[in-house]
Amino acid sequence: MIRVGVVGYGYWGPNLVRNLAEAPDCQVAAICDSSQERLAVARHRVPAAATTTQWQDLVQDPRVDAVAIATPVSTHFEIALEALRAGKHVLLEKPMAATADQALRLIDEAERRRLTLMVDHTFVFTGAVRKIRETIEAGDLGEIYYYDSVRVNLGVFRNDVNVIWDLAAHDFSIVDYLFAQSPCAISATGMNHVPGGVENIAWVTAFFQSPLIVHLGLNWLAPVKVRQTLIGGSEKMIVYDDLEPSEKVKIYDKGITVGGGVSPESLYGLRIGYRTGDMRAPNLDTTEALRTAALHFLQCVETGRQPITGGCAGLRVVRLLEAATHSLHHRGRLVELEGGSVPA
Repeated sequence: MIRVGVVGYGYWGPNLVRNLAEAPDCQVAAICDSSQERLAVARHRVPAAATTTQWQDLVQDPRVDAVAIATPVSTHFEIALEALRAGKHVLLEKPMAATADQALRLIDEAERRRLTLMVDHTFVFTGAVRKIRETIEAGDLGEIYYYDSVRVNLGVFRNDVNVIWDLAAHDFSIVDYLFAQSPCAISATGMNHVPGGVENIAWVTAFFQSPLIVHLGLNWLAPVKVRQTLIGGSEKMIVYDDLEPSEKVKIYDKGITVGGGVSPESLYGLRIGYRTGDMRAPNLDTTEALRTAALHFLQCVETGRQPITGGCAGLRVVRLLEAATHSLHHRGRLVELEGGSVPA
């Protein structure tokens, strides 16, 4: 039996508690939140769990084997570090930490103590994203050309992180999971429209050594909620709409064929052909993503194996968020990343 303590019972905490409480061989032993009203709700839903307003009490509780943290990102590092020092396994909400240096320290601490450190990059555990990865790995799409995502809605406005840290973290984690390569440079532009607030609209472009390019449209000021991603390959293309109730992933046998020479002398004879085939919507695993993530975390705690979205994956996402924010604050200036310069 793995006994888990959950810190934070606001927006995401109740979902964590529910999925952990329903997992086999797992017990939610303690819940922490700064609000007595929220703790009252927690006690009603999980009567056997101890409750406290002080996360230090939960972290030091000898009955707790692992700690799940669903608090503002600015608090992640302190709570997670103390939990690891207390010998607890840690499940962190995204983003993993406020800086890459903090993420590195958490990774080092977990490795030194041989503890599980996992980041809840929830979309990685959806049936849709897993099916997309399966399709890419099978070579059905051919060479990947682009990943173009629109992730917009009206609110919820946050004052702890900007729209990039809030929404791009999802796409960066998906890209990190889908493609066996990392960006070599990144650029971002955006704007804040609320006095004293943070950027509420942004566009991010990530460049790779290959022909792959990633573009993200992020917005807290859109009149509608959109969660749509286009993935284009040389053979086939994918439309992934997370708001679709059933056919979230559609694979199109569409593309272009290039004929003729491509040298300057023969450019005049270049011909572009268009290929239009069938569309199919594959069957997807409909298990709740957070349930899959929670079970994966518990299995890693039990077996000692490295999580799919372990500390290193969390670190890669935080580095991209830092680079994008730096570019944003310098009006889109290109930020070179480890791995080389942008292809000419």
